[in-house]
Amino acid sequence: MPLFVRRSPMPCSADSLFAWHMRPGAFERLAPPWDRVEVEKWATPDQVGQRAILRVRVAPGVWKRWIAEYREYEPGRLFRDVQISGPFAAFDHRHIMDPNGADQSWLEDRIEYAPPLGALGQCVAGGWVRRSLENMFAYRHKTTADDLAAFAAAPSPALRVAVTGSRGLVGSALVPFLTAGGHTVARIARQGDEFAPPADGWEAQDAVVHLAGAGIADKRWSAARKEVIRTSRIEGTERLCRTLAAAPRPPRTLVCASAIGIYGNRGDEALDESSAAGDDFLATVCRDWEAATAPARAAGIRVVQLRFGVVLSARGGALAKMLPPFRMGAGGPVGNGRQWMSWVALDDAIGAIHHAIRCESLDGPANAVAPEPARNSDFGRILGRTLRRPAFAPLPAFAARLAFGELADALLLASQRVAPRRLMETGYRFRYPDLATALGYQLGSIPQADSTDLRPK
Repeated sequence: MPLFVRRSPMPCSADSLFAWHMRPGAFERLAPPWDRVEVEKWATPDQVGQRAILRVRVAPGVWKRWIAEYREYEPGRLFRDVQISGPFAAFDHRHIMDPNGADQSWLEDRIEYAPPLGALGQCVAGGWVRRSLENMFAYRHKTTADDLAAFAAAPSPALRVAVTGSRGLVGSALVPFLTAGGHTVARIARQGDEFAPPADGWEAQDAVVHLAGAGIADKRWSAARKEVIRTSRIEGTERLCRTLAAAPRPPRTLVCASAIGIYGNRGDEALDESSAAGDDFLATVCRDWEAATAPARAAGIRVVQLRFGVVLSARGGALAKMLPPFRMGAGGPVGNGRQWMSWVALDDAIGAIHHAIRCESLDGPANAVAPEPARNSDFGRILGRTLRRPAFAPLPAFAARLAFGELADALLLASQRVAPRRLMETGYRFRYPDLATALGYQLGSIPQADSTDLRPK
């Protein structure tokens, strides 16, 4: 059978690397965003003889069950799973962790596999399968190394973190990132107008991450929808902050979501956290949203308001909505294409949250955007190139307004050239500072240099 091997250096000991793989959340962190995988039944690698059952999307609208059985387990060194049934004719996967000095290691994925339909399948699809494995494991190894580097850069005892909005785009990535890193996470849901306290109480939490709120771009803006957006953010945040302030021992840190919509439409003006707020609907909401954290700050809680740009993820949000027309070759600039888009890769969005939790010198507003904003026309061109599709079909401003109403002016036609000054001043290192790399790792079009084997010669 064909053999696929990828071996990459990791910034921690082999024991730490192995422990990361064993924790809840590691599987979710390793699932490439361009693939769709659902867990039906889970088993951990130490349960030799037990089977994990997954549903994987093998084509649009086509799902296949994948049953894998754990066959070997050597603590601190390796584990092995074998496909019992699934999309391959055979798939035998060894995960190997080798020491490379005291604080370094090698991660090796060694897979013997066979495409379906025997020799015919290998002839027809062998090259595609190989490239798919290269992209998948380039993503997995980079994610593993980056996550471990983030925790190594801010070593600390395990934290207890409460998260609101944990099922949303950012929250659903943040929770497995934290749990795989050894932290304990409490998912916080609403009970009526209030947020339900964690089982061990607010006073047991080291930090609270507040991401809850009605989706700004989920629906066309009507007067009623705008009121829902305002209320869910401003009143919800104020209630949460009053609750935290009243706790016997309040959490040390509150990280509260905000948005770069606070700046309004500013053309080519360079913006950072010292820039004045705008005066349109979204800017007013963001301004009042941030002000609603005042009770927490008055109680001595360190409050960081992360002003997120457009969060890029193939799993949801703005990018996922753009993909269908771009894949059909019908994508292109919106309006004149000159407006600035300040974006952030999903992993840098959650990286900024982790940084805000750990960095005591970060306080107040911080722009969670990549250091290289792009004009709308350049964004469309790079997205088209990533998807290997033309991207010349413009969406005129009048058509955008006709389709989306006031929402078009706020999110599609507004220009915001925003810099992450506070994140960079406090030492945050971006995983994806440039747009082409960020889109490539989201969409499975990873640069060849990144997808090659890194084993020592």
